[in-house]
Amino acid sequence: MPHRVFRCLAAVLLALPPFAAAHDIPYDVTLQAFFKPEGTCLRLLVRAPLKAMRDIEFPLRGPGYLDLGRVDASLRDGATVWIANLLEIYEGDRRLPAARIAAARVSLESDRSFVSYEEALAHVNGARLPDSLDVVWNQAMADVLFEVPIRSGRSEFSIHPGVSHLGLRVVTALRFLPPTGVVRAFEFEGDPGLVRLDPRWYEAGRRFVRMGFFHILDGTDHLLFLFCLVIPLRRLRALVPVVTAFTVAHSFTLIGSAYNMAPDELWFPPLIETLIAVSIVYMALENIAVPGKTGRRWMVAFGFGLVHGFGFSFALRQTMQFAGSHLLASLVAFNIGVELGQLLVLVLLIPLLEALFRFAVAERVGTIILSALVAHTGWHWMIDRADRLRQFPFEWPVWNAALAAAVLRWLMALVFLGGAAWLVSATGVMDWLSARFRERTRISRLGSLSPK
Repeated sequence: MPHRVFRCLAAVLLALPPFAAAHDIPYDVTLQAFFKPEGTCLRLLVRAPLKAMRDIEFPLRGPGYLDLGRVDASLRDGATVWIANLLEIYEGDRRLPAARIAAARVSLESDRSFVSYEEALAHVNGARLPDSLDVVWNQAMADVLFEVPIRSGRSEFSIHPGVSHLGLRVVTALRFLPPTGVVRAFEFEGDPGLVRLDPRWYEAGRRFVRMGFFHILDGTDHLLFLFCLVIPLRRLRALVPVVTAFTVAHSFTLIGSAYNMAPDELWFPPLIETLIAVSIVYMALENIAVPGKTGRRWMVAFGFGLVHGFGFSFALRQTMQFAGSHLLASLVAFNIGVELGQLLVLVLLIPLLEALFRFAVAERVGTIILSALVAHTGWHWMIDRADRLRQFPFEWPVWNAALAAAVLRWLMALVFLGGAAWLVSATGVMDWLSARFRERTRISRLGSLSPK
């Protein structure tokens, strides 16, 4: 009797139609999307790999081919669970209702319909693949047209693409097509949070202040350079001109690089990273070898600040897409965030150094020990980065009108900055500013001590 029951169960299982079983999390997943508001309807075209829609049973036939005649229901279920339910779309501050699936198609990986919105829309609304076509289920794409009712195509839209769970590494390529005709392309990895597709200047500024603040706190090499600057300069009078010079210099090259005035060759980023390591080693060795000679340190900070500005610009290459049409405002906001991060570091660092040199070790010995540790770290960075730099062959750029114009702009800017630096040095402006800061600090202290 038990054998008969077992044989019956086996026969029932074998008679069931085959389905794609639950599968592992894919490593790389790329989503392509078009976001087009038009009239009172928002159309969102999305292409995603079927293998990313886990736990969705796609009907199969033969040795793992999709049963294209019966795949529609599973395809819509997968698009609802893994795309529509994960997207948050806002019109102004109002969250829109869940997107409705207007059309869905299975496509081959080799299909090129998503090169433009018009072709993608025609493809999704067009003919399906033949039912007899052999398509391996984990090598197919899901093309889906979502529609959402909106108040106006000229509203301000935002999207939170919470699709980072589709794979271990998820890249979303989104193209925003507003009624103005100015197409904006976005590409972000993982979960970027709420993305304003056409931000106002203050919205972009708020985002870039936050990015600049956390970038300087995450930049170990920038922090070590700042640490080397501060070790012998723990008084406001000496610190103000150095930090100001560093700020002005890195702001200059950061803005210039954002406006495509920097070389775009492959060797340039590793060159800058190597020079940043050189700046750390130099400042550390100067602290050791030239004690007390800090009167012109602001000039050194200015020179190396130009290099660090290019380093900051590399972090902005993937984030300038969030600036919208407010490039300059976003750059200024990023700089403000960097300065706020530097200020926080200085506020924490200076009292710690004062306490260390007062209670633990003599200032000269402590300066040598700390600078030697930083120099050791910077030296290893410099060697590693120089080895990486040698992997990129240097080729002189072709001299043409565009290159000549770029060189001329940089030369004019450097002449202007050099003249300004000479004027500041010759007239003692930095000393005057330091004296004014020191006087105001003294007055405020006296005011706080006076009886009321």
